Amino acid sequence: MTGFDSFLVVDWSASVKRAPARPSKDSIWLGFVQDGTCQTPIYCRTRTEAEARIARIIAGERAAGRRLLAGFDFPFGYPKGVARRITGSDDPLDLWDWLEARITDSETGENNRFDVAEAMNACFDAPGPFWGKTHADRWPGIPYRKAGIRFDEVAEKRACDVASKAASSCFQLCFPPTVGSQMLMGLPMLARLRRQQGVAIWPSDEWQGAPVVLAEIWPGLIEPAVKSAMANDPAAPIRDAVQVTLLARALSRVSAEDLNAMMTDLPVEAQQEAWILGTGHDEMLSDLATDGRPPAPPPLRDDCFAMPAGVDWTPVDDALAALRAGLHPVVRPERCAVPDACGRVLAAPVLAKRANPPTPNSAVDGYGFAYDSLPAGDPVLPLVAGRAAAGVPYDKAVPPGHAIRILTGAAVPVGVDTVILEEDTRQGAGQVAFRAGIKRGANTRKAGEDVDAGAELLPKGRVLTPADLALLAATGIGEVDVFQRLRVAVVSTGDELIEAGGTADLGQIFDANRPMLLAKIREWGMEAIDMGRIADDRTALRAALDDATSRADVILTSGGASAGDEDHVSALLSEAGAMQQWRIALKPGRPLALGLWQGAPVFGLPGNPVAALVCTLIFARPALGLLAGAGWQEPQVFHVPAAFEKSKKPGRREYLRARIRNGRAEVFASEGSGRISGISWAEGLVELPDAAATIRQGDPVRYYPFGSFAL
Repeated sequence: MTGFDSFLVVDWSASVKRAPARPSKDSIWLGFVQDGTCQTPIYCRTRTEAEARIARIIAGERAAGRRLLAGFDFPFGYPKGVARRITGSDDPLDLWDWLEARITDSETGENNRFDVAEAMNACFDAPGPFWGKTHADRWPGIPYRKAGIRFDEVAEKRACDVASKAASSCFQLCFPPTVGSQMLMGLPMLARLRRQQGVAIWPSDEWQGAPVVLAEIWPGLIEPAVKSAMANDPAAPIRDAVQVTLLARALSRVSAEDLNAMMTDLPVEAQQEAWILGTGHDEMLSDLATDGRPPAPPPLRDDCFAMPAGVDWTPVDDALAALRAGLHPVVRPERCAVPDACGRVLAAPVLAKRANPPTPNSAVDGYGFAYDSLPAGDPVLPLVAGRAAAGVPYDKAVPPGHAIRILTGAAVPVGVDTVILEEDTRQGAGQVAFRAGIKRGANTRKAGEDVDAGAELLPKGRVLTPADLALLAATGIGEVDVFQRLRVAVVSTGDELIEAGGTADLGQIFDANRPMLLAKIREWGMEAIDMGRIADDRTALRAALDDATSRADVILTSGGASAGDEDHVSALLSEAGAMQQWRIALKPGRPLALGLWQGAPVFGLPGNPVAALVCTLIFARPALGLLAGAGWQEPQVFHVPAAFEKSKKPGRREYLRARIRNGRAEVFASEGSGRISGISWAEGLVELPDAAATIRQGDPVRYYPFGSFAL
């Protein structure tokens, strides 16, 4: 036992409207474990309802004599210095009382948090630190975006945010994640709960021995367990409900010793800034939440696509290096039977269960004997009764000076070390005769000649081939640890798109990207999820991205990746706070929007099919392989003579649609990126360097067959 009998975990909300009657995401959820038993997660439609429910749970647990640890998923304090600027005190609980006296809330969700945040910003000299608002023309004291806020008066993040690698900031009031608004609407509630008798705040109050302890928690600490549970539940559960239940379960399973370490071994910053319970113990908590199932890898960080400061036009090699450095596998391991494992990615090295061959055996049909027992001259050896065949071994020793009939694959009997091919012998009268000159050990295979028992057969990250399955089976392997197939969602965007086969009106085009990208994903052994076509409507695209993250590990979009009025992919990723707009120095395909949506990486590809294919092959393909657990793989390149001439300007790397004929690389007649017929005509790409170049007939060029991009 941990010293607590019950565990409550609260997923809070700063919503300005009542949640729907039907349980939904982005609302308030309570996870509750009582005496080791997980209760059904509790759904609350308003903050007022949730506060009353929490108060009743506290009262009920106290009345029953059960000690309660209640965790809330928003920060209990701001970075060092904020409380003093606003209240004149370093005590974070004084700021709670200050907020409680000013924040107003209602049953409908309407509140004054932006007014209060504006007053807090007025306590600082420079713009901010609070930023983000629902109306750009209201609350002039709150910057609409983070750009321009220097965070030199106070840090942007607390020490525990850095230690736990939390992506969010307590100063962000709008655009997901709205942690700052959750704090403003949550801390006054905690101040009221604290006034109840016996309720202590960790780590600010004297909490040891208190009947009820309130602590800050963060579900991101058990993200692998949450992803695992979501992936294993076909009913598509609500994520918020899952994570509060799992975190409450994990806390209930922590040993008393470990929980004591979590709650007492804290840095000095915790007294002013508060602390996330479990920081530094995320792997243990995730394991305790998963019931022993293999956890998923940690989530990607918001800066996984970040380029070095000052980079404008990104060279191709720099972009590839940044992708490789920022990504890691996002799929969890599972067991798979060897016959079903073709195309799967190994999640762990495979060791041979036994040697291959397991015993010495014959490589031919013939006759076996001991080489040292051969007489001088041409041997004539008497045959022993019986024979050795594959699967039917000879269970006696062959006497010196004798031979035995042996068939291909048969285990070599005791007393035999050499086999002569049947065609090189004559038989009769129970004897076998052959010419002198055979070498010792001829036509035999040694035990372990192919593979020794315990040897590593295949490394982690190997994409299994049919030949690999034969090797695994031959050494006794029936099951292997593989990564789950990477699930890749594909979304096409644009008002102009219609489905192929329909009737196109003026200005409309058929969606060519989706069929191409879905086919590529399947070709690479991944699970392709078709999310359909989405019009140039931000609300519809947001809903599609939300849906995609519940069904896939990665999202590919085409169109809307630039910076125009209708480029909603870029706009939404920017709102999510995890967006990088890469202008890559290549032709075709310059704009590439990269970001995270609810933790899932998004590759915003250009809308032009030629550019979409090039960006998919050059950038998305190696990144998807890494995310799938197969590691970063470079496509195989061949240097071949050119069957074309071209003068190229400096500044951008170019990829020409090409194919090999008569040993030379010929390129498509037009370089126009709208010529879709060129990618059908082509069998690969010719790569021209970033620098200026003049290509003449016969000059060597770099050629990538499309097949070299296979997983």
